[in-house]
Amino acid sequence: MNFFITGTNTNSGKTYVTALLTQAFRKIGYPTIALKPLASGGWSDSEILSAAAEDVLTPQEITPFFFETPLSPMQAAEVEGETISPQKIISFLEEMKTNHSSLLVEGVGGWKVPLTYDFTTADLAAAIGFPVLLVVRNRLGAKNHALLTLESIKSHGLTCAGIILNHLPEDAADLATLGYREFFKNFAKLQQLPFLEIFPNQKEVDLSLFSL
Repeated sequence: MNFFITGTNTNSGKTYVTALLTQAFRKIGYPTIALKPLASGGWSDSEILSAAAEDVLTPQEITPFFFETPLSPMQAAEVEGETISPQKIISFLEEMKTNHSSLLVEGVGGWKVPLTYDFTTADLAAAIGFPVLLVVRNRLGAKNHALLTLESIKSHGLTCAGIILNHLPEDAADLATLGYREFFKNFAKLQQLPFLEIFPNQKEVDLSLFSL
């Protein structure tokens, strides 16, 4: 059971969602681990993913390509005099795929975040070929961001395996966001895509829509 998890933008809640999914898959018998191969600025996301998989891997094993500078990974690498190697990241993921039967791979930032000047997170997803789960933050602009991302996922030859509408505590529950809920429910149904909603402080995820 392998998925690549992306978001409509930075701070869409990918790590929170990835951790919940990791725990849910493990609860029903999959030996799922979560990876965030590339990160910058802090270890908190990697620590969350490690705990979700019962510390099978350390944060450093989950995120082998890490930069201290709190900028996007590409910028952080430049500040630190480093260059991101897409091939090394791909090789790492291929090795993990060989050694683990169930992986959730969390991308960095949004779908098209550049890792180098000619290689993006979308290219990384295409290189490993996992079905993509799209985390949509429920706030103004969500429909446009989600539809553009879905279009790009398809153009990269990948399958969207589900839409996850994430409600963050700081986002207002107003008329627009209530309308987005109905839009994405209906859109996912028409597209025959699994649809999940995640709410603040949620502890479990219902995986029944994934037809496992």
